[in-house]
Amino acid sequence: MSNVLRQHIEQISPLTDTEFDHIQSYFTEKKLRKHQFLVQEGNLVGHEYFVVSGLLKAAYFSEAGKEHIIQFAMENWWITDYQAYVNQTTANLNIDCIEASTLLCLSFENKRKLCETSHKMEHFFRVKATSGYVASQQRILSLLNNDAQSRYEQLLAQYPSLFQRVPKTLIAAYLGVSRETLSRFSGK
Repeated sequence: MSNVLRQHIEQISPLTDTEFDHIQSYFTEKKLRKHQFLVQEGNLVGHEYFVVSGLLKAAYFSEAGKEHIIQFAMENWWITDYQAYVNQTTANLNIDCIEASTLLCLSFENKRKLCETSHKMEHFFRVKATSGYVASQQRILSLLNNDAQSRYEQLLAQYPSLFQRVPKTLIAAYLGVSRETLSRFSGK
């Protein structure tokens, strides 16, 4: 499991064994079952999570009870309710497991300490945050400018494995369409 994290970090910042041992000491492991919640709306959010294995979704429920999926997270992705994590407040999102998942957890305080003691990790997290911001901006622009079928085709092209792992009802909730509309796009 530590090899997965090390490989992920080293895509941005090469590490010595000593540096990685130091970094690894800030993380804890967590295993969750399918359908188990990682974060629940209204609870404090103290950790950011690196997905070693499995698949999760972050969702917001409207006052009418409609589920809006904000993010999927599979292997080598990071997930949390970032607004709550950064501000150390309660969650607005629910994050639960679509598949059984193994995660590495990094507390807010440990992330702060890690970035203070390791320039390489500060750089790593800055690059990851920027990449996340860019992806979020692209998603917003896609929602504003593209029709539902174009968003479906873009998601399929970008993450084809997601369609093998995620139920169509969840893909539809992510795209903001009905299950029936999604079926028309996929020809099934």
